[in-house]
Amino acid sequence: MSVIIGMDPHKRSATIEVVDERGRVLAVGRFGTDKAGYAGMLAAGRKYPDRVWAVEGCNGIGKHIAHRLVHDGETVLDVPAKLSAQVRVFATGNGRKTDPVDAHSVAMVALHSPNLVQVQLDPDLQVMGMLADRRDELGRARTQTINRLHRLLLELLPGGAKKFLSAAQARALIATVKPRDIVGKTRRRLAVELISELEGIDKKIKAAEKDLKELVNARGSTLMELHGIGPSGAARLLADVADISRFADRDRFASWNGTAPLDASSGDQKRHRLSRAGNRRINRTLHIMAVVQLRNPTQGRAYFDAKKATGKTSMEAMRALKRRLSNVVYARMVADQNRRQAAGPGGQSGTTLQSSVTDLTPDIGPSDKPLPGPATNHPKPLASAAP
Repeated sequence: MSVIIGMDPHKRSATIEVVDERGRVLAVGRFGTDKAGYAGMLAAGRKYPDRVWAVEGCNGIGKHIAHRLVHDGETVLDVPAKLSAQVRVFATGNGRKTDPVDAHSVAMVALHSPNLVQVQLDPDLQVMGMLADRRDELGRARTQTINRLHRLLLELLPGGAKKFLSAAQARALIATVKPRDIVGKTRRRLAVELISELEGIDKKIKAAEKDLKELVNARGSTLMELHGIGPSGAARLLADVADISRFADRDRFASWNGTAPLDASSGDQKRHRLSRAGNRRINRTLHIMAVVQLRNPTQGRAYFDAKKATGKTSMEAMRALKRRLSNVVYARMVADQNRRQAAGPGGQSGTTLQSSVTDLTPDIGPSDKPLPGPATNHPKPLASAAP
């Protein structure tokens, strides 16, 4: 008898519920996520020879335990939290959360959803995801350090320093300040310390970018050829997307990354609004790509201007540009993966594709499509993605 083991994971505990193919509850249990607790949970699950684990949030809170299960040879499906929340509301009539109720909801989603993604481990993508996370952390640390430095410089210099300030420029600027009172001297000393911290962060960012670039190139990806995508953006796309073939088409990819607008039509009024759903890290990568293209004379800039000329606002034009760039990234990732699979072990990778900027012209298909309908494709394996 085949069973589904639904799991509501937490950092230090996990609640599971075992259901058969008819949805009948066979067992319920709560286990710790330490070595002993995990061993007990695994033993409880292995009592059923034909089993599939369904874990909520395998790219988030459930990642640590989902990867341990896959490493131990178990089949694991990733259940999005949004789906389990919908099932919980329909089943209970309210949104109240308890661990057993959550585990039951996860199991029901896995039982009735044939298109869930199977979790698989790809060491290269795991490393890429960790380094991309580290690069993001360094970026945030740099912003915080710069902000603190600006505050001190504003108190030391009339008008402060310019907005975009490098460590070298800040050091040259602070050298011109010679306060005589104890307050000014303390401010200057703290500013010098922040400049030293900024130099250290910049070195780490440079090293992280170098490592990411090598990993992306070793993967055979040509994403960095697209205008506005650097090593960290390419690594984030590869790590979070993993297997691009799990998306049936570019519309589903846009729905997943949050660039597909939501239909907000009412009566005879037809309109769409910005989606706040989807993978926000990939959405941010596409936003940065769009901003970089707008700063340069690119076809992305021409597409944006063409949308503005038709009467769209700047925000609407930006939304349309991000949707179109999502199409470009999808096409490039599909081409890269097809070429990589065609080459195979020891094969030749073939010639490098040219940039897909030609797909940015306004007359190539609509880009303002809303979210697609229900998926009909079969489950696709998903390599591990960074949280």
